[in-house]
Parts: sequence; C-alpha cells; structure tokens
Amino acid sequence: MFIRSEETPNPATLKFIPDDKIVLERDTAEFKNQKQAATASPLALQLFEIVGVESIFFGRDFITITKSEKVEWPRIKAEILAVIMDFFVTGKPVMFEKKVVEGVNEKDSEIVKQIKELIEIKVRPAVAMDGGDIIFHSFEDGIVRLVLKGSCSGCPSSTVTLKHGIENMLKHYIPEVEAVEEIEDF
Repeated sequence: MFIRSEETPNPATLKFIPDDKIVLERDTAEFKNQKQAATASPLALQLFEIVGVESIFFGRDFITITKSEKVEWPRIKAEILAVIMDFFVTGKPVMFEKKVVEGVNEKDSEIVKQIKELIEIKVRPAVAMDGGDIIFHSFEDGIVRLVLKGSCSGCPSSTVTLKHGIENMLKHYIPEVEAVEEIEDF
C-alpha cells in the first residue's frame, strides 16, 4: 500500500491520499479533538495519539491532518503515514457508525435547493482537491452561511475563496444571494 501526501493552501495542514482506498464512502467527517473521535472513528482516535495532531478530516479518498504550531511536519509526518498504513492493512472500517448525509431536502425552498446544488456540483469537488470541504448551514436574509472543514478551516486563503470565489458564483446564479459568511462548526 502506498500513501501520498500533498501540501494544501493551509500550511498547518497536509493531505494524505491512500492509493486505491476509499476513506469514507459517503459524506465527510471532521474531528477537532480526541473526545469527538472516541465514539466515531478508530482511525481518528489513533491519529490523535500522535503528539501535535490538532484536527483530522476524512474525505472520500483522502485524510487531512492539521498540526499544532508547536511541531514541524518532518517530526510527525512519518508517524502519521505509519498509523494510516497500519490501519488500512487491518481492514477495519474507518467509522464506528454510518453518518446521515443531509443533502437537498423536500422542505427546502427553491433558493436553498439551488444553493445546495451549486455547492455540491461546483464548490465541494474543487475544495476536496485541497483537502477540505464546505457544508451548507443556512440561508437567511440574503446571507448564505457555510461551515469550512478540513484544510479549509483556519486556512489563510479561505476568506478570499469565500468572498471572491463562492460568493461571486452564488450571486451570479442566484440573485437573491447577497453575501456568504463562514460560521463555526455546528
């Protein structure tokens, strides 16, 4: 088994890509501490045992790890690679339980359905390439609220991405959208 690592726009985050392995079949998962991981993911729990690992994000075919400012990548990267490789060799599932995916809902307004569809089709694939995810939270009074996960959370360029990329695109397709804001994980 081979695991590639790639830099992300966030210097504190690396993207780890296990070749020929699906990390999560559907949806994404983010863990900001060991307590969150304890009941959800045996892999995340093992990764949090590495000193300096601050948060973990699972995408379809990648894992992003955000490190503490107190450690450098050369000090922990080999250990992270070893934990990921050893875990996948066991064949155990990454998550203890299935997570319910919230997509377009019949109760959503037409505008919310359009926003969710644009995010799903145009935004999430591009953001996943950088090791992150963007999740729709709400739309009220012309403001779209989004949650940034993985390498996007805390990334220096996330504000630019939100305002000049996502906001402009949503305004172009949906005139009712006036602004896009980031909110903390819900």
